[in-house]
Amino acid sequence: MPRHARLPLWRDRSPDEKLETLRGLILDLYRHQFGGALAGIADMLDAHQPADAKEARDIQRIKALITEHPNILNANCETGHITASAAIIHPASGQMLLHWHKRLGRWLQVGGHCDYETDPAQAALREAREETGLPDLAHYPADRKPAPIDIDAHTIPESGDRPQHLHLDFRYALVTEQPQALAPAEGESTRFRWLRIGEALTSGEDIDDSLRRLLRKTSRLLHDTSRPD
Repeated sequence: MPRHARLPLWRDRSPDEKLETLRGLILDLYRHQFGGALAGIADMLDAHQPADAKEARDIQRIKALITEHPNILNANCETGHITASAAIIHPASGQMLLHWHKRLGRWLQVGGHCDYETDPAQAALREAREETGLPDLAHYPADRKPAPIDIDAHTIPESGDRPQHLHLDFRYALVTEQPQALAPAEGESTRFRWLRIGEALTSGEDIDDSLRRLLRKTSRLLHDTSRPD
């Protein structure tokens, strides 16, 4: 039994010690509730093949943070938290959907927080459906268990009452056959672009290095899955 869980909890404790005891008890509850899911995510990270040194460092960093912060699936983990996003592709045209992130001021893939979800793949699909309204989104390719095609850790600047923190992003490929059916939910961004991946990679748009890596991976995925066996 952890020391902080032993009775009596409060005898001869200072206010700061009491707060630390409560913190330990709450984190124990997160470990109990989400320990299995986090172990599965750690296994997913072990199985992922990084494309470059940055992605390899990010994977190791996320594994360490998972061990340290059992509430890392939730936005109340102020150090950082796991997020999920998606490269949405239209295979027939070879295009990928980007949307403009107003606060960060650049083009990004769709995505967001895991709202107490334990499977980043399902969180990515939910976020993509909410942000685009595309009715037929599905993980790609359909004959494989959903797995992230890219892993990225990046810093989100301080905003309002939220301090600077990390987004530990698990990035998936989703497919649609109805690119014209964009209908984002109320309150979501309405500025979208369908771009051929090669066009996006060579454009002068505000596209950061991690998105360029995701674009290259998406291009290779489309090429590999379209080749005959």
